[in-house]
Amino acid sequence: QVQLVESGGESVQAGESVRLSCTVSRATNSFVSNICMGWFRQAPGQEREKVASINCDARATYYADSVKGRFAISRDNVKKTLTLHMNSLKPEDTGMYYCAANRYGCVCDARSLNDYYWGQGTQVTVSS
Repeated sequence: QVQLVESGGESVQAGESVRLSCTVSRATNSFVSNICMGWFRQAPGQEREKVASINCDARATYYADSVKGRFAISRDNVKKTLTLHMNSLKPEDTGMYYCAANRYGCVCDARSLNDYYWGQGTQVTVSS
């Protein structure tokens, strides 16, 4: 079973930056190099939402409107890592951030949360 481990979550003030990292294990480089990966977040009482995603070859990325221009997603298929740089953080960015890996393919077109492998999450708290 593919394992994803997130790190980097912390409590910060509004306007500050945080970098989240995700490391993939129990998966070959070949597998990781052929799957879409992304970051989701979930605030208390809210549904899990996709924040950013990146195709297997990093040629296509997606950002939720709420984070465009502030967040940047990147990946290293050799190191099997996924990174999310979060800048100009706002209180509404607070939540548990989850790393996700598409079970089925390179393109980030999954319709269901069941289509992903998930990490345990890392908490980001932004105070005003």
